[in-house]
Amino acid sequence: MKKPLLLLFSILFLVLIVFFGFRQYNRSLSPAANAEYHEGNLNVVVQYGRPAKKGRFIFGREQDNALLPYGKVWRTGANEATIIELKEDVMFAGKEVKAGKYSLWTVPGPGSWKVILNSQTGQWGTEYNDGKDLFKSDVQIRVRPHVQQIFTIYFDKIPNGTNMILSWDQIEAIIPIQPR
Repeated sequence: MKKPLLLLFSILFLVLIVFFGFRQYNRSLSPAANAEYHEGNLNVVVQYGRPAKKGRFIFGREQDNALLPYGKVWRTGANEATIIELKEDVMFAGKEVKAGKYSLWTVPGPGSWKVILNSQTGQWGTEYNDGKDLFKSDVQIRVRPHVQQIFTIYFDKIPNGTNMILSWDQIEAIIPIQPR
């Protein structure tokens, strides 16, 4: 009786080690991150996954095998859909937005990007529902002099607000956010 019970516990222990090891390995490929901006009456929190370049061709034409082809909706990060929480009503990419939580999507392009705020949250990053879009707005991009190996979202203070910068490879998309 002791041998079968010992064997069962050994197998269960091994399965748990493999499960948690695999889970940790998967998370480390694109770790979760937060970007926050708090100044005056402008408070923004972004939760996103940070994919790495890993020698891949990131932005470009679909026929050139770009990871993120021009004109295609991107989850703006990795893993779950990127979530942005606006603590107050703001002007986001030139559009009025009420305080709340939204998923953030983008459509890369060669000269500008489209930024999309979507009312659906909590979904996996490939489950985009355009019927829940609040709006789409064009934003400027700029070319970085150096390659950004890991996707990063950060904030750059500007007069009367901030620019939320989406930075990966040699491209930075610039999303202006101002209090209303």
